[in-house]
Amino acid sequence: MTTPTTQSSTITELALTMFTVSDQDAARTFYTDVLGFEVRGDDRYGENGEMRWLEVAPAGSRARLALNPPMGSSPGGGGIGLECTDLRAEHARLVARGDVDVDADLMQTPGAPLLFMLRDPDGNHIVVTEAAGSTPS
Repeated sequence: MTTPTTQSSTITELALTMFTVSDQDAARTFYTDVLGFEVRGDDRYGENGEMRWLEVAPAGSRARLALNPPMGSSPGGGGIGLECTDLRAEHARLVARGDVDVDADLMQTPGAPLLFMLRDPDGNHIVVTEAAGSTPS
């Protein structure tokens, strides 16, 4: 019997997370027009271009969000956390739109940062907190 050699991981960063969505065009519109993300990639692939890889991200972010059709299950059910520089202003902006599924109030739980939650059109959960070092809300 041989003893397995332990090797250090070469993984250095969480670069991409994925949400399943029912309509990639509608999801692209939500993340770009509502949340202000930019499109990082929108490419067709497969033998006849029948599949699509769509990535969005906040401007300047190294991490990206892939918006994929469901693979054998229903869309939605995932979750991500976002940071912003002015939590109260961002919450007020999204509530004022009237077309975003956003919690009406900010939440403060002992030991946790002030935050609010919203859902994309497929029910994926998005938690928004204020970035460390931002002007206090």
